[in-house]
Amino acid sequence: QVQLVQSGGSLVQAGGSLRLSCAASGRTSSSRPMGWFRQAPGKEREFVAAISSTGLDTYYADSVKGRFTISRDNAKSTAYLQMHSLEPEDTAVYYCAAHRFALLGPNYYSDREYAYWGQGTQVTVSS
Repeated sequence: QVQLVQSGGSLVQAGGSLRLSCAASGRTSSSRPMGWFRQAPGKEREFVAAISSTGLDTYYADSVKGRFTISRDNAKSTAYLQMHSLEPEDTAVYYCAAHRFALLGPNYYSDREYAYWGQGTQVTVSS
């Protein structure tokens, strides 16, 4: 089992920055690829970013590319999502997730590839 505990959500003005954290614990937690997803009110959950277990490979949704950065510190078993130039459209509940397998596959953007989920954290961007 892998447990994920998130922190860092907040209310921020448009153009501002936030960093979300996702602390993992449990067996093999630091060897799994990680992902971030978000769900806005009335919308389906959508992929935001993913990172391989080594941190060498990262992937982003087009809507956040160039503004968000996913990273991880395996020594701390923690993944991060650094968000810059936030827009009101980024308002959502953000979830971190640990992948089912040791390697990211071509469907890294699908939430069905992730077996463990954080509790979610609210990010609100005001205009």
